[in-house]
Amino acid sequence: MRILTSNEVRQAEQEAISRPEVSTQVLMRRAGHAVAQFCIANFKFNSVCAVCGKGNNGGDGLIAAAALRELAEKVWVIILAKDASGLSADSAAVFSQLDLDPIWVAAESDFDNAEVQSALGADLILDAIVGTGFKPPLRGLAKRAVDAINDAFGTVVSVDLPSGVDADRKTPMHQGDEVAVFAQGIITFIAPKPAHAFGQLTSGPIAVSEIGVQPALVSDETGMQVITGQEVGITFPPRAQDAHKGQFGHVLVIAGSLGKAGAAGLAGMAALRTGAGLVTVACPKSIQSTVAGFAPELMTEGLPETDDGCIAGAAVEKIAALLAGKDVVIIGPGLSRNPETESLVRQLVTQSRLPLVLDADGLNAFAGHFNELKPHANASSFRVLTPHPGEAARLAGISTAEIQADRVAVARNMASTSGSCVVLKGSRTVVAGASGETWINMSGNPALAKGGSGDVLSGIIGAALARRIAGRSHANSRHSAESAATTPSNFADRRVQEYWDRKMERNTAQMNGFLKDVSVAAAVHLHGLAADFARDLLQENTVVASDVLAALSDGFRECGLQMERGLFYLQK
Repeated sequence: MRILTSNEVRQAEQEAISRPEVSTQVLMRRAGHAVAQFCIANFKFNSVCAVCGKGNNGGDGLIAAAALRELAEKVWVIILAKDASGLSADSAAVFSQLDLDPIWVAAESDFDNAEVQSALGADLILDAIVGTGFKPPLRGLAKRAVDAINDAFGTVVSVDLPSGVDADRKTPMHQGDEVAVFAQGIITFIAPKPAHAFGQLTSGPIAVSEIGVQPALVSDETGMQVITGQEVGITFPPRAQDAHKGQFGHVLVIAGSLGKAGAAGLAGMAALRTGAGLVTVACPKSIQSTVAGFAPELMTEGLPETDDGCIAGAAVEKIAALLAGKDVVIIGPGLSRNPETESLVRQLVTQSRLPLVLDADGLNAFAGHFNELKPHANASSFRVLTPHPGEAARLAGISTAEIQADRVAVARNMASTSGSCVVLKGSRTVVAGASGETWINMSGNPALAKGGSGDVLSGIIGAALARRIAGRSHANSRHSAESAATTPSNFADRRVQEYWDRKMERNTAQMNGFLKDVSVAAAVHLHGLAADFARDLLQENTVVASDVLAALSDGFRECGLQMERGLFYLQK
């Protein structure tokens, strides 16, 4: 989902209301009902107080308050104006159609009134004072209203943005001295803004409702996107009734060493749990039975090994035979740093023509050899590199501090240099696509800071790519390659139409690469979302990688609900 600046949001809104069936009031009603839906889905409350400004953001709050009266025992509405004549034209029109008895607040001293204080004691407070068009600082009545909300004890949900926040800011709120609402939840409209992705505005849920506006034709000033359940829904649409396992791909996992059989098993099981049709794990022969014991659904192949239980260079011929009939290769989990194994990995990666995911010790094999990852004639058609900051530092030959200082720039540079899709893991994982697109992921939590988490991610990515590749091959058996690649109705979900509209100038190969990048981004979000469910069910200290596997079903269900409701979460 694209990150739009405040100017781009205005462009998209103007484009929408230029159509005869849409008006500002229609968008306002859609936004207000989305606010109510968001509050009901995420918070418990018996009473509500909506604090509304004079503009359209306040109009959204008015509609939300009216909608919440059907659920809450008591709803108060505070409007920062003397009377209805002080409202914007569209807010006044909406207000006239609602059966509301508001508290009018025209002076800062009015916040000391008993009626206002009683209203601010509500369980849920809607902050609808100012929205995307606002530029700091807050002054006068609006500032006093923000202070009053922050002094209240109820749960605060901000409409569009916490009042006082510049929508275009790209630094965390705690790094500035602006006065702003402290919100426990945020719902915005049309698209996320830079502040939602980079402002660290809340630890609670942040959601986006597109309210029927598809901003396909506005400029792309930020050049970045946030991953949501929308990308997951595009990548993993419902299976057809007559589906068969060949449509979901065969993933080959080359992983493991003596003492690290678990990494191979986790990667293989993650691919299966994410929907791959078949998974084969190729590992040192001495641990084959251990890996096979993870699940009866896993197929395994034992490989020649070194004296210390790592995959030997002599395994190259068997691996070459195993590549036949596979759709995606995962290389790296638990391989160890054995020099012979590392040499084998470099040989496989530089010569393999299959799409591949390079993780963990597979990446470490290229420390000091990063130039070998540069694109060449015999290279894989699509590669994914999944470094954490330490691995990225070893690959790039710089310090971890330099990696963390500008994660987006580093990921983009690594992607450009290697011709790969780069997943720079960590808080706010960055996905820098081979297509030039960049995504920020906001799902996930510190429970993932534990061994095995990366192995699960590599398996999820492998399955997502296998579905894209195998599904496309199946489609092409019935349609021409050109038709399957260029007709939006053939895509996994109609929501990919927006992607298509923005990328229609690309040729078929570029479009296919972009959609593979989308699949990787979806896998990253799904991994983090499953970790969020595992944390909520257990506790962040107790979550292990296999718990994340078990929670994948919850992640899939959540993304399905987001697609169904049209309410997409940046963080849950």
